[in-house]
Amino acid sequence: MINRVVLVGRLTRDPELRRTTNETPVASFTIAVDNRMKGPDGQKTASFIPCTVWGASADNTAKFTRKGSLVGVEGRLNQRSYDRRDGTKATILEVVCDSVQFLEPKGEAKPVETGAVAEEQPAENSKNLDSINIVDDDLPF
Repeated sequence: MINRVVLVGRLTRDPELRRTTNETPVASFTIAVDNRMKGPDGQKTASFIPCTVWGASADNTAKFTRKGSLVGVEGRLNQRSYDRRDGTKATILEVVCDSVQFLEPKGEAKPVETGAVAEEQPAENSKNLDSINIVDDDLPF
């Protein structure tokens, strides 16, 4: 049997880092993954996939990602059940990650909408590519 999952999406909230009784780190987070099909109103839809990662990867995920960060996860699907406080049974389907890849440079996560208007500043290395002068003799073909 094969149970492998590879997803790319954005974190819907900051990862939650906890430790087990023997101090093993475990991080939980949810990623939003775009669906190929549009909704009945023609708008894009997304699936919200819960993920769990263990060990050093959990520490790194909690340290270097935040809400809006673009990540790639690889792992396996795991289904577990538990009893809620009200006595009903709940089932969770989650990705247990073997690997979490950070797909953006540090600090470049998509900004979170807070209602405040941020001033837009051009990046230091952004240049107008229309103004580059290249002599044909410099091209290798």
